[in-house]
Amino acid sequence: MPEMTKYAPGTPSWVDLGTTDIAKAATFYGGLFGWTCVDQGEEAGHYTMCEIDGKPVAAIGPAMNPGPPMWTTYFTVDDADKTAALISEAGGSVIVSPMDVLDVGRMAVAFDPSGAAFSIWQPRAHIGAHIVNEPNTLCWNELNTRNVDAALDFYERVFGHGTNRMPEYNELTLDGRSIAGCLAMPAEVPAEVPSHWLVYFAVDDCDAAVSRAVELGATVAMPALDMEGVGRFAVLVDNQGAVFAVIKMSMAS
Repeated sequence: MPEMTKYAPGTPSWVDLGTTDIAKAATFYGGLFGWTCVDQGEEAGHYTMCEIDGKPVAAIGPAMNPGPPMWTTYFTVDDADKTAALISEAGGSVIVSPMDVLDVGRMAVAFDPSGAAFSIWQPRAHIGAHIVNEPNTLCWNELNTRNVDAALDFYERVFGHGTNRMPEYNELTLDGRSIAGCLAMPAEVPAEVPSHWLVYFAVDDCDAAVSRAVELGATVAMPALDMEGVGRFAVLVDNQGAVFAVIKMSMAS
């Protein structure tokens, strides 16, 4: 996969983990994915870039929200201020107003109408993940929501996404290309679990990745299972409580 140099507006382009213990998280994910974790220094709030071969693929930073650590999905936009206004007009809530992040970009944090948190990113020096869809990198972002129709309508309006709406699974598209997924949260999920964006990382071997994650202190939220035409995946909770998924993609996906 060639190195990414830009993302079309509306594309999930970056993920970061907000946590109260950056060093502990760096040890966990470095041990799981082989990432080199580079502290950007005090000026950047010790935001830590996670790299493969010197190229950023994700990050770990200080928690911006109460509660357990969580992975955040960022969508590239042309104009963070205009998109933030559109988020509010479309029924979402902007909880961190657009702000500059040094010279690397401009961002905002929001909730969609179903309560799922996400961020927007107007790139400058930092375009997002330089490598995706390769082992140990971001490969999919999936909205788990309690109100599928309201959520899909929102993302269509804010980012210009198309939608493939199906009974069991929905896809968000740009120019006919699938760029994210969406599904209804099962009724048995506890009410205190909010709608959320789940981040998937590609791996060479799903079962081996699960075993390694458990060795590093993770717990298994959903054991590995096969999905026809997609691959074998599992949902994990890291050693500080952040939820993420790993997947061995099938050759057909």
